[in-house]
Amino acid sequence: MFKFLAKKTRYPAVAREQNIQGTIYLSFIVQEDGSITNIKVLKGLGGGLDEEAIRVIQLMPKWLPGIYDGKPRETTINFPFKFTLAND
Repeated sequence: MFKFLAKKTRYPAVAREQNIQGTIYLSFIVQEDGSITNIKVLKGLGGGLDEEAIRVIQLMPKWLPGIYDGKPRETTINFPFKFTLAND
């Protein structure tokens, strides 16, 4: 999953220029079929980073759904998405 996130994430120019870094906290639902829906920003950073985190989460392949009583169930996930600029 972390390789996927690293490969698909593009640091927005505005965030890079303003040196915005940190962790965005997202919430989303993994449906019974593993698809991701209802992505929401719980705590954002701005500078285009919130939108980029949502975009990348939307690209993710299906997850394994939550299981309750042996059956797949929709599950709410709270997910930290970290943005860090590399030192030049």
